[in-house]
Amino acid sequence: MILANRVTHISPSTTLAITAKAKELKEQGLDVIGLGAGEPDFNTPNHILEAASKSMENGHTKYTATDGLPKLKKLIQTKLKEDQNLDYTLKEIIVCNGAKHALYTLFQVILDEGDEVIVPSPYWVSYPEQVKLAEGIPVIIEGLDANDYKITPEQLKKAITPKTKALIINSPSNPTGMIYSEEELLEIGNICLQNEILIVSDEIYEKLIYDNNKHTSIAQLSEELKQITVIINGVSKSHSMTGWRIGYAVGNSKIISAMTNVASHSTSNPTTTAQYATIAAYEGSQECVENMRSAFEERLNIIYPKLFTIPGLECKKPQGAFYLYPNISKTAELCGYSDVDLWVKDLLEEELVAVIPGSGFGTNGNIRLSYATSLDLLEDAINRIKKFVEKKMNK
Repeated sequence: MILANRVTHISPSTTLAITAKAKELKEQGLDVIGLGAGEPDFNTPNHILEAASKSMENGHTKYTATDGLPKLKKLIQTKLKEDQNLDYTLKEIIVCNGAKHALYTLFQVILDEGDEVIVPSPYWVSYPEQVKLAEGIPVIIEGLDANDYKITPEQLKKAITPKTKALIINSPSNPTGMIYSEEELLEIGNICLQNEILIVSDEIYEKLIYDNNKHTSIAQLSEELKQITVIINGVSKSHSMTGWRIGYAVGNSKIISAMTNVASHSTSNPTTTAQYATIAAYEGSQECVENMRSAFEERLNIIYPKLFTIPGLECKKPQGAFYLYPNISKTAELCGYSDVDLWVKDLLEEELVAVIPGSGFGTNGNIRLSYATSLDLLEDAINRIKKFVEKKMNK
């Protein structure tokens, strides 16, 4: 069997690999604490579950329009107006099988072979791989710890070439939880305007913001920036609907039309039942969204200071999402490791704590910890990590 070149150059998802290993150990009866999952630990709210069930009872089990149910698109339209004062026509909105599928389809329609996409690191693991699958070239810019892992205008200018097609902005960020300010976005946006670069704004964590920080979409800063921005969002993180697979892309109608054409030959339409569930998510009370956000914030404020009981660990406090992204270079060195990936492997095998190594996100000295789990488990996990480190230090 001969495989296509495009699939031989991509790497498997680090997060899914670690999660699978943790699950395997759990199935062996071991007391594993998994801090790798990128999904809320709450069940989907009841009114959404009930709406999904009712939609099936009412016979809504057939194909829909490729770009999504008109009612759902209108609700997305309303959400964008209410949240960010952004006006879009229905032709500028496509509903997809998750935000990941929206991104994948977007890269398929905007990239030709050799086109470059600027990807700030630390990055979500799938950005570079999706660019490669579209035969594009991911150009990585390192967001430095000293700048809260965000790129600077100077870095962006240096990375631009005649082949630069797009820039990805993920704010709040997975894995760092950091947020770009309005001023930072405006500077970056103006550079993209000057160089005719498309902005891909991944805003999937926009509802998970803490400590009175503020989310700003780069598209809302000016009409000119709106015209060169494609917003990616969905209900996975905000409404705890990761498995329902509903996301969307919003932007230039030519791009959205091309995405719809591709989707018509690949997925036909987003899952009908999940679309009706999402209608309920947007039509119903948003109290559930705030309750989950508040719970994540409480966990963060309790767990964050406890991290520093682990020798050598350094960590910026995240402003959003539900991840901690500590630098453990010194910690690993104290333990006798030069390779953080190996440190992560031994931590899972010896203390049964699953975390994600930073190498999957483009930085070798970090690990990602998800606090989308109970406080008891989080505290237990930190105690186990501390025990692991002290044991290695005392060898």
